[in-house]
Formats: sequence, C-alpha cells, structure tokens
Amino acid sequence: MTHHVILGAGPAGVIAAETIRKHAPHDTITLVGDEAEPPYSRMAIPYLLMGNIDERGTYLRKNPDHFESLQISHLHARVKSVEIATKSIVLDDNHSLSYDRLLIATGSRPVRPPIAGIESAGVHPCWTLEDARQIMALAQPGARVLQMGAGFIGCIIMEALMQRGVHLSVVEMGDRMVPRMMGPMAGGMIRDWCESQGVTVFTGTKVEAIEPGAPLKVRLSDGQIVEADLVISATGVKPNIGFLEHSGITCLQGVLTDEHLQTNVPGVYAAGDCAEAFDKVSGKTIVSAIQPNAAEQARVAALNMVGLLGQPQAELKGVTQINVLDTLGLISTSFGNWEGLPGGEQVELTDRQADGGKGRHLSLQFKDDVMVGCNSVGWTDHVGVMRGLVEGAIRLGPWKDTLTRDPTKLMEAYLASAQAQGQWSGATDERRR
Repeated sequence: MTHHVILGAGPAGVIAAETIRKHAPHDTITLVGDEAEPPYSRMAIPYLLMGNIDERGTYLRKNPDHFESLQISHLHARVKSVEIATKSIVLDDNHSLSYDRLLIATGSRPVRPPIAGIESAGVHPCWTLEDARQIMALAQPGARVLQMGAGFIGCIIMEALMQRGVHLSVVEMGDRMVPRMMGPMAGGMIRDWCESQGVTVFTGTKVEAIEPGAPLKVRLSDGQIVEADLVISATGVKPNIGFLEHSGITCLQGVLTDEHLQTNVPGVYAAGDCAEAFDKVSGKTIVSAIQPNAAEQARVAALNMVGLLGQPQAELKGVTQINVLDTLGLISTSFGNWEGLPGGEQVELTDRQADGGKGRHLSLQFKDDVMVGCNSVGWTDHVGVMRGLVEGAIRLGPWKDTLTRDPTKLMEAYLASAQAQGQWSGATDERRR
C-alpha cells in the first residue's frame, strides 16, 4: 500500500489528495499544513475583509468531517527538510514522516522588504487568516491605511480596504500600477481611475522607513512623511521552497518539474504556486501563481503519483498566463507575452473618455501571424476570445492585418481563423458527426 505525503494544505494540496483518493481508494494519504485553520483559500481573504463572508466561507471544504470521511490524515506541522535518500521529511518538532510518493504544494510566501521598522506593531502582510484578523481590527471606517505595493494582489486588497471605508494611500516602486501585468498606458489608466475613487497613489516611490508609534510615520523616498494607523505590506510573493535548499531537488525560481509535474527526483512531484512548469505560449518554464493552474497541476501530479497501470502518464498541457483584475470596478486583463517578443509587431487602441471616464485600452502583440499576448483595460466583451487566440497560438493569416487596422475585430478573427484550423469547438463537433 502506497503512502502519499502532500506538503501544503491549500487548493493544490487538497485537490491532489482528493484525486489520489478517487483513483487509489486503499492508499494512505497524509496532508501536511502549517496553519492551525482547516484548509482555506487565500483568494477568499479579500471577501472576508469586505464582510461578504465569514472565516468559514474561506474554507475549501465546508464539511468539518470531509477529510476524515475520505481517510485523508491532516497533519498540522511545518516542514524543515526533505531527505530524498531515506524518502522522508523532517518536521519542525524533529519527527520524521516516511513517504512512497511526495507532492510539494507549499504555495507562496510574502516577500518582506528590507525596510527599517517593518516589524513594528501595526504593520502586517495580508496573506493568512491571522493576518486578516489583525487587519480587520485596525482597518475601521476612517482609519488611515498605507499599502506598500500596487501589483495584482495589492489591487485586490485595495478593493477590500476601500469597501471598509478607510483613507487609503498606495505606494508602488514601479512607474505604474500593476507593472508586471500592464504596460505604461494601461497602468497609468488604472492609477487615474483609483485616484478618481479617492485613493492616494504614489508611483515610482519607495517606503524607506517606518517609525513605530500611534500613528505610524512612514517615510517615502520623495521625502514625504505619511501618517498611518495601519501599514499593509503587499510587495509580492515568492515560492515557499526554502526547506528544499539542500534536498537535491532541483529548484530555479520554483520547484522545476517536467510535463508530468515530476521533479528531477523520481516519485517527487510539485504543483501550484511553488512549481515551475513549462509554458508553451512563452516557450519557457514559469511559476504561474493562479488558482486554476494550481488545480490542474495538482490533478495531473496526483494521477501520476497513483500511476495507474495500462494508462499513459497524465501530461500538463501548458501553463496558463492569465490575469483578470477588478480594480474598484475597472476590469483589466493580460494574457501571454503582453509585452511583446523581439521582432514582433503590436497595435494599441486607447479611448480615455469611454465608459463614463473609466477609459478603454487594448494592446495586441504579434509574432508573424500569431497573437502572442495582449492586455486590456475596460474591455469585457471578448476576454475569452483574447485568451483563446493567445493560448491556442492560432494562425490568423489575413486576419492579422485586419486586427492591426482594427483591433476590435477580435471575435471575427477568432471565429474565422480557429474554424479554418479546426480549433473551434463548433468545427470540431461538425467533423465528428
């Protein structure tokens, strides 16, 4: 009987455990998580801050007996190291746990910037349920809140904070908001929209020091001092893989995997925010910290951990580079190589007055006749089409020139080109009849 050990009790770990149980009803499964709470979704924390749900609403499985009923052992512990020679893991209490198959699904951890005073009372990341409790206690209506970071996660937190009625300032060291997802025009439009909604935004600015006290005094790189009752650090995350440093498991930015989600060590797999997998769109290995990818990687890894005889190994079709963001009611998206590729072409269309002043912006990136990336602000009609064109690497033929003249013709280009290549579901179904 095989013992599957899963490190990490987030969405990837839970889905993997359930998938293993479905296909291997008699195997032993141990799910290891380092937080006291039942497995929950970090993506639900903003909704908790908004008051839309309670803590139980963040739980991945609402039935308290869910894991017990599936005979999945849920162990609360922190992993110190993985010993591949003895096929065991060492826990923080120095106890060891042996495994036959191992899945590393430990997710991400917040980056703590090297700022004087970052450990002061009233300074918190927004990553765990305990963080959320601390933030809710301080982010009362009228409170002065300064948030460090205006990336994807920062913008989601910002939405929740504004709904709590605080006076919010956001400091972003990049030259625009959401710099890893948006170009200069798009990022500038998001900033303009946030400021119109009452957020004070500092871009191209760093927090240099935080002076403890009530209120906290935050010194910015432009010399300003901003007083705050609460400082939130949302300066990014990185794969939580420090415990693998001397393990012999190959790690680059994340835990390097093949198309089966297996690492360089047979029987050891990785999935979710800590895994680095090959992305067919960009042609390189990437860490893609979004929940749909975590779920699919967990499913593929689990099937290969079970290793059903007579069936081919499950393969990861690709890593979806997809970001869809709602910033105070302004929708923005980015797919694939949104910054473009060397030797490629691009087309942009901008209307700053559209949609009651929110504005609309569309940027399409091409390599030959394939749309390799795009981003948008204020466009909600053809989000699925943009994703389909990029992920499908659909050859547009003459429609590429049409899009360079009028980028709004996305739907027509997709239907015509995908059907011609048999990638449109309607065309595929027709052939099967």
